[in-house]
Amino acid sequence: MTTATLVVQEDDANLNSDIVKDYIKQLRAIDTYDTYAGWPEAKIIDPVVLTRERKKDIPVVGDPDEITIARLKAYYNSLATLIEKKSGLMAAPIVYLSHEGFGRALIMVGKLIVVDKILRDTHRFGFSSLEDLREKSDLAIKKALDLIEKYHAAATD
Repeated sequence: MTTATLVVQEDDANLNSDIVKDYIKQLRAIDTYDTYAGWPEAKIIDPVVLTRERKKDIPVVGDPDEITIARLKAYYNSLATLIEKKSGLMAAPIVYLSHEGFGRALIMVGKLIVVDKILRDTHRFGFSSLEDLREKSDLAIKKALDLIEKYHAAATD
């Protein structure tokens, strides 16, 4: 995948959404070599957006590289952070991946699993747009908060 041409514009309204802001914060946190120092937010989040053209450049079968795995984990960390902020209860992400890129992502609040996502083809992890990222994340957070409300005893245990 080439990142020479950015698909995320600096004036994209979705850059101001909670999930994108937190995701960028998570990506900066795992940038141990300060690669992102001085980069605009649009450039940092851009590789997560997989347009049809970008997806064509990624083989259908393949093992995920370390950078893609780090982005995947940062995404679930962001979801957990926002669930924690909105519920007031500690949320813990758990990501298990085989070397082939198959696995599961869970977010637990207390003894309650509030997010359970089967992971496949993680070497192609990404979203079609920032709007898609925001919509899917907002839905996952809403479902998690509904579960916490419904099963509050398990979430606080």
